[in-house]
Amino acid sequence: MSLDWQGAWQALIHHPLFGVGITLAAYQLALAAYEKTRWVFLQPVLVSMLVLIGVLLLCGLTYAEYRKSVEVLSVLLGPATVALAVPLFLNLRRIRQLFWPTLLTLLIAGVVATVSGVALAWAFGAERMVLMTMAPKSVTSPIAMLVADQIGGVAALAAVFVLITGVLGAILGPELLRLIGVRHPAAQGMALGLTAHAVGTSRALQEGEECGAFAALAMSLMGMTTAVVLPLVVALLV
Repeated sequence: MSLDWQGAWQALIHHPLFGVGITLAAYQLALAAYEKTRWVFLQPVLVSMLVLIGVLLLCGLTYAEYRKSVEVLSVLLGPATVALAVPLFLNLRRIRQLFWPTLLTLLIAGVVATVSGVALAWAFGAERMVLMTMAPKSVTSPIAMLVADQIGGVAALAAVFVLITGVLGAILGPELLRLIGVRHPAAQGMALGLTAHAVGTSRALQEGEECGAFAALAMSLMGMTTAVVLPLVVALLV
């Protein structure tokens, strides 16, 4: 009896767990390549994203099919985010010691991170819709998409800006901070968490526990502040 290779292939790529499998495999391969080489441009999120795009194109799968097959991973994003409380708890004493510098950094850097992106887009002649989409680029995707939709931006495009910001921050952030003399773990973590959200926090955890804790704190505070303040500011200016 001959095997229907075409049918078997179609059954495989349309299996509900196919998306989960290729996603985890792509990330593990990218992570292994980064750990072995420590080459900054082999940032796991960027490499795994490119590998996934190639696999989806090769298999002829649409984004809608892929997204449906990885819904279980989306559900796990919540617990994964909550798990960032572990380094926060372990470094709670240190965070208390640096409470006021942390708060001041959030206020100043949060404004700079938001305004600089919008100002740069405005200088290049971007439309208001793009400006509103760019504004929440430095917070994690779920918050950025919600805020962008509230202030007149495009949620899907906001997710793209968030991804680009996070990947660039993770690739260039640590070396740039060291180049300008910022070597304190708390300062590095705050910078990565405020500007590069979850991807930056993941990178900060590779630098050290204290760096990761302050990155997680900065990411959380930046997300909450942006979700509350940015829509109010836009409403007052319009």
